[in-house]
Amino acid sequence: MLTQRLLLSDRGGMLVLGLVVLMAIIVPICNLALPSSSPFYISNFTVGLLGKFLCFALLALSVDLIWGYAGILSLGHGAFFTLGGYGMGMYLMRQIGDRGVYGHPELMDFMVVLNWEELPWYWQGFDMFWFAMLMVLLVPGLLALAFGWLAFRSRVTGVYFAIITQALTYALMLAFFRNEMGFGGNNGLNDFKEILGFDLAEKATRAGLFVASAISLVLGYLACRYIVTSRAGRVIVSIRDAESRTRFCGYQVESYKLWLFVFSAMLAAVAGALYVPQVGIINPGEFAPLNSIEMVVWVATGGRGTLFGAIVGAFSVNYAKTFFTTYSPETWLFILGGLFVLVTLLLPNGIVGLFDRFRRKGDK
Repeated sequence: MLTQRLLLSDRGGMLVLGLVVLMAIIVPICNLALPSSSPFYISNFTVGLLGKFLCFALLALSVDLIWGYAGILSLGHGAFFTLGGYGMGMYLMRQIGDRGVYGHPELMDFMVVLNWEELPWYWQGFDMFWFAMLMVLLVPGLLALAFGWLAFRSRVTGVYFAIITQALTYALMLAFFRNEMGFGGNNGLNDFKEILGFDLAEKATRAGLFVASAISLVLGYLACRYIVTSRAGRVIVSIRDAESRTRFCGYQVESYKLWLFVFSAMLAAVAGALYVPQVGIINPGEFAPLNSIEMVVWVATGGRGTLFGAIVGAFSVNYAKTFFTTYSPETWLFILGGLFVLVTLLLPNGIVGLFDRFRRKGDK
């Protein structure tokens, strides 16, 4: 019954998840088992790039969950993604230990430069992986809980909610740029060495992170699919379509919005935590409002309110970004803006909607 509800009635999701699982099997094999001279060899750079795309797909999934199904347009999900990344980055920095600044095994190099004499209290415990992962979930979750409670209690909706979420991520960006915050300032956290005792420079470690990202995406999709197909999911959709009527029916609209927003924020934080060890750096630039706007473009391009469309959109747009920023970087922002206008006017249901239209025509 549960399997049927989650996947058997979701052919598009089954196809996309099947491709993700296939990728999780083939990519590590082609990277680790084949010689670099083989035409089927996948380079370390490609493994890292595809790993980033998987993290972005999980992030897009979190945005689609609240925007596509609850109608909550958040332009600040980059904040939760980046906070999750900083949680992982703090753990990775604590693993440097004696290989860091000479004579200061606990202090980061930027702390020594600023003449700090001891590790700040909020860095304590991040030498333990379980504690760091708990903070990856807890800090963004509590921020989303406090922010969402204030916003939904005041019945802030629509464009006003989008604006204040963007103001949140911009405020965090300005705060984290300050050296006094203790997170590396403009340079952020970088030069990571190992994770759980495994060297991050090793091919096997990077392949393992890739597989972990694929597994997280599959589990994240199943969790989101479970939510939207449940009774609570039907209430959430009714809030999107007719919020006032749903409230008059006796449902606690604010409560439904709040727990969904918190879950979405935690999902985005997991994506950020997986992203950091694969790219090797996290800095305040990830808080930039433009990044949160791009996430909305991913979802709109793939197909809002479909879940698997968010994954398709994340891969499609980020592949295009990689291509154009490599060969014509000055044109990418114009292309991104044009893409959003094109999708809004001509493809309101995104790529997934376009394929559905062709399929229905073929059935006729």
